[in-house]
Amino acid sequence: MVLPAVLAIVLIVAGAWSLAVWPQFLRRVMKDPRSRDSGGKATRFLTVHIVLVGISMLLGAATAAIGIAGLLG
Repeated sequence: MVLPAVLAIVLIVAGAWSLAVWPQFLRRVMKDPRSRDSGGKATRFLTVHIVLVGISMLLGAATAAIGIAGLLG
């Protein structure tokens, strides 16, 4: 399948956006008082958000890689 250059660039930008935005979101979540209990242990709130951010960044990296492959191939 041949991917038009415009679509490849859209995929690269979308992937880069995800890789830039999600770490900032995670930093804010980690500072949120709901992230830790009174003993300092991670709560479900933090765990769920870490999983969400991890999956989103993985998908963002895959999206960018597909865009790069489409642009080069």
